[in-house]
Amino acid sequence: MDLGLSGRVYITTGSTSGLGEACATQLLTEGAKVVISSRDQSRVDAAVAKFGADHPGRVIGVAADLTDADSASRLIAAAMDEWGSLDGLILSGGGPPSGGVRAADDDQWRAAFESVFLGPLRLAREAAGVMTSGSCIGIVLSGSVYSPIPGIALSNGFRPGLAMALKTLSDELSGTGVRTVGLVPGRIETSRTLELDAANPEVSRKRNAAIPAGRLGTTEEFAKVATFMVSPAASYVNGTNIVIDGGSKRGL
Repeated sequence: MDLGLSGRVYITTGSTSGLGEACATQLLTEGAKVVISSRDQSRVDAAVAKFGADHPGRVIGVAADLTDADSASRLIAAAMDEWGSLDGLILSGGGPPSGGVRAADDDQWRAAFESVFLGPLRLAREAAGVMTSGSCIGIVLSGSVYSPIPGIALSNGFRPGLAMALKTLSDELSGTGVRTVGLVPGRIETSRTLELDAANPEVSRKRNAAIPAGRLGTTEEFAKVATFMVSPAASYVNGTNIVIDGGSKRGL
């Protein structure tokens, strides 16, 4: 299937590792032009060099921390200055520290709000202002939008709110042809998953054993679904969450 991505322009965040890197890889493979970003300049430079070798002229990099108020405008300006348009986003990033509700102090809750909720929402909100019909805003969420995950209270507190804000944004964009979609990974083999497994090994063993697919997912499997969802091929999927979890979610 031709996803219709050739020449289209996307911003990816957290795209020097994990799910974000896999999504950038898949977008480029399908012919898109991609802005690579993460917080670390050296990692951005390395990713651009790697991707650029295989996809010359179709990748640029911007070091950006979404908790900084100017990051959204810098990322959008980079895409517009380089290619003159912006057709989509896949926003991914690391989660906040693990721990419980009582263990996290006020500063940790504020930091999590900035990184998990406000940073991605700011970029989505500003990007919507320059996107045209056929564009899509995709945000990587978490299974905690449906049910709390043990040991990650900070994420549990903000991911559901971000999912609802994204749905509300789709309502506000009605008639513009700009779509939104939440991308909900289950147990995907990333460094973040391994970190959480190490913190709660018994809980993780039980969760892994309960996956109907019988294994963890791969970042490539997630990225293929995410890329389809932000492409013109998924033009009638809007304002909803797409779960990529090997069948782990128990509700419909």
